[in-house]
Amino acid sequence: MAQIAFIGLGVMGYPMAGHLSKAGHGVSVWNRTSKTAQRWANEFGGAAADNIAKAVAQADIILTCVGADEDLREVYESPEGIIAKAPPSALLVDHTTASAGIAERLAKAANNRGLGFIDAPVSGGQQGAENGQLTIMCGGTQEHFDAVRPVLECYARALNLMGPVGSGQKTKMVNQIAIAGLLQGLSEALHFAEQAELDVRKVIDVISKGAAQSWQMENRSGTMIDGEFNHGFAVDWMRKDLGICLDEARRNGSKLPVTALVDQFYSDVQDMGGNRWDTSSLIQRLRKK
Repeated sequence: MAQIAFIGLGVMGYPMAGHLSKAGHGVSVWNRTSKTAQRWANEFGGAAADNIAKAVAQADIILTCVGADEDLREVYESPEGIIAKAPPSALLVDHTTASAGIAERLAKAANNRGLGFIDAPVSGGQQGAENGQLTIMCGGTQEHFDAVRPVLECYARALNLMGPVGSGQKTKMVNQIAIAGLLQGLSEALHFAEQAELDVRKVIDVISKGAAQSWQMENRSGTMIDGEFNHGFAVDWMRKDLGICLDEARRNGSKLPVTALVDQFYSDVQDMGGNRWDTSSLIQRLRKK
């Protein structure tokens, strides 16, 4: 079993670290809010560290799941951060959805100290994290991927090495671009059915058996019809992710007109007070009178 440090115990990191402890790994955790780290330790039996240096001191593998690029710079690059304090030859794995640029930057800094680095953003939301059924998209070397794979499998449904460092983040961008378009299409379809005075649930039952079927239709259409949007992945987070997608598109010359439009639609949802609504709440802006 590995000695693991887990940095960042948000709605995703908290259950992910829990799966590691349940699997028998030795887990030390750190979180900005120390009460959260202590609550995790009380629940799962691991150790809550006072600072990052203590959390990573004995770790073979160091996992992070924080908010965005600026948070990664803080926890990795500060004088008391991961890169400065990690044991020699430790492997660093970042689950944050962030830019490919920050992944490449952190990998270079880590490699200069003899540390391995993998960018490994996840998809599946809070439910996937709690159930240990996440899709994990990795960027790094085959050697490092093979070394961390048994640990990541503790909370993975699908786990793939996509290419060199940065490839995981770019794959996650593809994922978010696809989801944004699907949710807008589903929102418009449901709204049209409502306006046409159809039995919307019966419509979904029929079309979900054909080419229109999707995960979003199967898992979100019912709650969208009911106006329930408390499923974990918030509009604020989706806007952060789509901003990353659009920045990368400008860098590599991709054309993302629908993604840019849906990003603005999510801005409308925020203006309606839906910052913490689930991403399926796009339908609410269509219902707005």
